[in-house]
Amino acid sequence: MTVAAATGHIDRLLARRTAANERFFAAEAERTACLCHLMAERFARGGRLVALGASPQARSDVRHVAVEFVHPVIVGKRALPAVGLSREGGALTPQVDLIAEPDDIAIVYGAEERDPEALAALDAARGRGCLTVAYAKGAGAEWEFDPPSEEPFVRQELAETHYHVLWELVHVFFEHRGLLRGREARPVHDTGASSFLYPFLAEREHDLEAVIGDVRRSVEMKAQEIGALREQTLLDNREELLAAARALRAVFDAGGKLLALGNGGSATDAMDLVADFRFPPARWAARRAIDLTEDPAILTALANDIGVEEIFQRQVIAYGRSGDALIALSTSGSSGNVIEALAEARRRGLVTIALVGYDGGRVAAEHLADHVVVTRSQHIPRIQEAQASAYHVLRELVESSTTTERRS
Repeated sequence: MTVAAATGHIDRLLARRTAANERFFAAEAERTACLCHLMAERFARGGRLVALGASPQARSDVRHVAVEFVHPVIVGKRALPAVGLSREGGALTPQVDLIAEPDDIAIVYGAEERDPEALAALDAARGRGCLTVAYAKGAGAEWEFDPPSEEPFVRQELAETHYHVLWELVHVFFEHRGLLRGREARPVHDTGASSFLYPFLAEREHDLEAVIGDVRRSVEMKAQEIGALREQTLLDNREELLAAARALRAVFDAGGKLLALGNGGSATDAMDLVADFRFPPARWAARRAIDLTEDPAILTALANDIGVEEIFQRQVIAYGRSGDALIALSTSGSSGNVIEALAEARRRGLVTIALVGYDGGRVAAEHLADHVVVTRSQHIPRIQEAQASAYHVLRELVESSTTTERRS
C-alpha cells in the first residue's frame, strides 16, 4: 500500500470523528447546559457524582470522570465529590444500594452494550432518587445522550468530551448560586458595606435563561476546540502513528507484549488502551497488554517506600523484556515517573511510544521515546480527548492492512 493510501486511511478515520462530533454537540448543547444546572443544584445540596460501569472500557471512564471531579486541574475550581463503582468492587447493584443517596448524580458507562448489570445498576440508582445519565438511548436514564456513531471508539471519545464539558461548566452555576434551588444559603459575593444586613442578596438571581444560553455557547465552543485539536493531532502525526503501529504489530507478531502507563486522567487512558488491546471489537485479535496503573498495592508500596518517580520504572524492570513495547501517556510530556519509565524501557530494549501534550515537554525535546505523538494544546481535558482519538486510531492501525502491507 502506498504512503498516500496509508495516510488516507487516517484521514478517513478523522473525517468520521469530525462529522460525529459536529452532529452530537450541535444537537445536544442546550440539553448539556441544562444538565449542568441540575447537576450544580445536586452538588449544592450535598450530592455526589456516582459513576457506574461494568466492562473494562467502561471502567476506564468510571475512573476518569471521578478523578476529574475530585481533582480539578483548573486552578481555583472547587473539588466535587465523586465515586466510581465498577466490577472490581463486586456486582454493581449491591454497591449502588450501599453507596447511592437521593441527591446524587449517577452516570452509567457501557449502556450502549446493553450490559444487564450496568442497566440494573442504573435502575437501582434511579430508584434511590439519583439524577441519572447514560450515553445510549433506551437505557432508562432521565438524561440520555446518544453519540451518533456505530463505532465504539468514536462513541467513547464523544462521551469523554461530554463528561469533561459537564465537569468544566457545572462550575459556572456555582458562580450564580441564586439559580440553585435547595442550596444551603451563604454569602458568596461582596455586597458592600451593607453586606451584614443583606448577606444573601447576591444569591438572588432570576435570569436562568441567560446563563443557560452562555453555557450552551461555551459547549459549542469546546466542541469546536476539540474538533480542531483532534485534527491537528491526527494529521500532524500521521507518519508517527503509522510507524508506531508498524512497530507495535511487529512486537505482537513476535510474541511480545505492551505495557501502558500514565498519571491521573492519563492513568485512566492507559486503562482504556489496555482494555482495547485485551478486549477489542470482535473482528480483531486480542493482544497481550499490561496496565502499569492497575494495582494500587504495587503503586502505593513503591510511592511510599521509594518515591513516586519510581512507580512505573520498577514495574518496567519487573515486566518488561527486550522485544516488548511501552506506551506512555502524559499531558505535559515532562512527568518524572513517565521519563524514568521510558528511560528504563529503552535500556531494556523495549519499543517506546509516547503521547504527550503542550509542546511535547522533555519527552519530545530530548527524544526520550522512539515514536512521539504531540497534541499541541495547554488545555488538559482537550489534550486527553485528542489523545484518546490518537490511541484508538493507533489500535485500529495495528490491525489494518495499512500496517501489515507496509511491513511485508
